[in-house]
Amino acid sequence: MQQASSVPSTPKKGGNTDTKELIINSTPSEVEIALLENSKLVELHYQQTNTNFTVGDIFVGKIRKLMPGLNAAFVDIGHKKDAFLHYTDLGPKLRSLLKYTEGAMSGKINTHNLDNFELEPEIIKTGKIDQVLNKKAPILVQVLKEPISTKGPRLSCEMTIPGRYLVLTPFSNVVAVSKKIANAEERQRLKVLVESIRPKNFGLIVRTAAEGKKVADLHEELIIMMEKWESIFKQLHKANAPIKLLSELDKASSILRDILNDSFNRIVVNDKELFLNIKTFMAGISPEQVKIVKLHRSSKSIFENYGISRQIKSSFGKTATMPSGAYLVIEHTEAMHVVDVNSGHKVVKGDQAKAVLDVNMESAAEIARQLRLRDIGGIIIVDFIDMRVADHRRLLVKSMKDFMKKDRAQHTILPLSKFGLMQITRQRVRPEVNINTAEVCPSCNGTGKINASILLTDDIERDLEFIVQSRPHAKLSLLVHPYIEAYLTKGWKSKQKQWYLKYWKWIKVMGDANVALTEYRFYDDKQDEIRLN
Repeated sequence: MQQASSVPSTPKKGGNTDTKELIINSTPSEVEIALLENSKLVELHYQQTNTNFTVGDIFVGKIRKLMPGLNAAFVDIGHKKDAFLHYTDLGPKLRSLLKYTEGAMSGKINTHNLDNFELEPEIIKTGKIDQVLNKKAPILVQVLKEPISTKGPRLSCEMTIPGRYLVLTPFSNVVAVSKKIANAEERQRLKVLVESIRPKNFGLIVRTAAEGKKVADLHEELIIMMEKWESIFKQLHKANAPIKLLSELDKASSILRDILNDSFNRIVVNDKELFLNIKTFMAGISPEQVKIVKLHRSSKSIFENYGISRQIKSSFGKTATMPSGAYLVIEHTEAMHVVDVNSGHKVVKGDQAKAVLDVNMESAAEIARQLRLRDIGGIIIVDFIDMRVADHRRLLVKSMKDFMKKDRAQHTILPLSKFGLMQITRQRVRPEVNINTAEVCPSCNGTGKINASILLTDDIERDLEFIVQSRPHAKLSLLVHPYIEAYLTKGWKSKQKQWYLKYWKWIKVMGDANVALTEYRFYDDKQDEIRLN
């Protein structure tokens, strides 16, 4: 039976405080996915429903141009812009890949297994693109990065087929274990288990989620990945490039595969079809957690219901304000991103060094969140408030590394420079999430100019006369900015008194600082706004 959900989430008290929720908003044109940690928005993903490809898709492409100067090739994979393939992304096993691709397409190779496949010598790291590739030849490639700005997709020839516990790497015999599995005995156990089930000439990478898993779980996933490789092989036969051979999972499923763990306590989706798809996917990778998938039935929008819309508005833009009143200023240039930490109007009392450390620590946590939320990649320079205590500087760097441990993108954090600057590099595989939270000014309607303020009272009086004529018996009130309220009500010959003498009707004038200076609204006795077109 489908489960309904319409109650906003709240952080759990006690126990494991690191709860995670995935809120999925599906529309006809796109799917929006919000990852919440303790009800706080930390990641936001968008996927267009008509997207032709995504990171991880495998294609047979056609080489368009070899560029020896760039040591790269431009490859046609069916995108409007040719994809970019650099020599460093070819991988050492390129010759084996080309041999297998040509053999599978021509029919010389009749099985997807590599038991009898003889691996070719590896290419050297310092070679040239025109020495290993031929123009217009078909080539098996995988999307490494989505198109960013004016650049087309970036490709790799190092094939990987990811699962939840393992990653399959053809034309390799290496078994590697995730560095995030710290226990030496567990690492060795997994290595021995995986080596016992590894097919010949296939490498395997053991992911963090495999920790504590039995060989049966790993073998079951390996069979599924080998079936995907077999599907690629079958499609290669007589394929006409460019053609897609393997689609990565949809965004929601790929996120679940990569980050799902026991701390997830809710997955909510507003689309019935997607809800059923996710339940089916969950039944395959984690049957015991199927019950956490819920269908949102409320008439209120799912992002509104879970407070995500509000968090998006407060988290994007040039500045990001924190609870203490300190704020970040985030600027972007072509080459890098710059984050400036400001203490705001906070009055420092007592130990100033401790107060500065507190602001910097709060900012470090928010910066780690902002990098994930906006998916900012490349070089990031952070200008923290200067700290003179060496122990405080070391603590800040250590804390920054701890805050970014949850970030799945590869990153490097360098120590503070003598000028108090921290340099962070973060992997970029898709365009930065950039949401414009600014709204059109109600006074100028975005033009930057307003009507002459001296004519404001003329506009008010013209509308008032029309309303009095059309609603002669209505009790009227007028809402304006406090400055305008004072102008209309103060003095012996105030406008308010003049209106009374003219219409024999007392117009109540109310001031509200949230109303723009040149804005005004009329209300009737039921406090319904009287709109004039």
